[in-house]
Formats: sequence, structure tokens, C-alpha cells
Amino acid sequence: MALDVRPATADRWDEVAAVMGDRGDPSRCSCQYFRLRGKQWSEATPQAHRAALRDQVCSGDLPPGILAFDPDGTPVGWCAVAPRSAYPRVVASPNWRGATADAWIITCFVVPVPHRRQGVAGELILGALDLARSHGATVVEGCAVDVPAAGRVPSADLYRGPLSVFLSAGFKEITRTSPKWVLVRRIL
Repeated sequence: MALDVRPATADRWDEVAAVMGDRGDPSRCSCQYFRLRGKQWSEATPQAHRAALRDQVCSGDLPPGILAFDPDGTPVGWCAVAPRSAYPRVVASPNWRGATADAWIITCFVVPVPHRRQGVAGELILGALDLARSHGATVVEGCAVDVPAAGRVPSADLYRGPLSVFLSAGFKEITRTSPKWVLVRRIL
């Protein structure tokens, strides 16, 4: 499938909201988990998370992610990517020990069910690399899921992205904090 991958800018808010949907983890989180810690996260409502994402998309200095569109213009995926400093939970997490201080971080993917297993995540990673590069990044990192090492993984736990997709995009394994979490890095 040929996909058109674009930054999530203010004119694309409706498409971001469509990919997040109205049910399930993406609609409740709206890619705020890594941007908030402790009580900020646990006390915030799904509506507050969505409002924060809308503010990041519509008013932020940098697009907070990438959208993929199918040939008909339907949004089929989202990937959150931003400088490490935008993600307080990443900075504090043991899963991210060894991360580069000035790296851009890919924190999550959202691919609605009808569009999974069609290469959307791979295209989103390439778009995330382009976005980061266009804003001066020299390093992009992620905390991927090693599906074979983890065994059976619920689809909800694949939001970080499968290791195989990162490796196909030229990322290298840096360290493992568990059999299933793998810190990966790509030098731009």
C-alpha cells in the first residue's frame, strides 16, 4: 500500500482525532502517557488528554507526531515523535536508561484495526525520522517490543512498536531492560 505520511499540524487535527478514535486505549491516552508523570497522569481524564493533544497539534512549536494516509486520503496511522525533553516519563523511566539526552523519541503508534499488518508502522517510522531530521535531530530512539522474546503480546501492548519494524528502518539495539523492552537508536 502506498501511503502519504505527513506531520500532524493544526490543519490535520480532525485526522489525528479520527485515528485516536472514540474507544480503546488511544482514545483514553491521546499520546499523553509519556508527557505526564504520577498524579498528573492518573488524575487527568481522557477528555483532558485529548485536549492536551489538540493543543500540541494546533498550537505547539513542533508537530507532536506523524500521520499516514491511504491513497484515498483516509488517515490510517499515527506515530508520536518529539525531543526527549517533551517526555518527562521517558526521562525518569528505567526502560530508557542509556537514552541519548538530545535524542528525539518515538513513543507510540496508533494503527486502527482495519489497517494493521499492512506496513503502516514502517512508513510511520520513516516519516518520524524525516520530521526529526527536518528539525535538526541527529539521533532518534525508541523503546521497542521484541515480540518473539516476549511471547504472546496483546495488540494493546504493541503501542511502542515491534522491534522488527525499528530494525527494518535502520535502528540498532542499544540495551534491553527486560526480554521484551529494547532501547533502539538510529543516527541520522
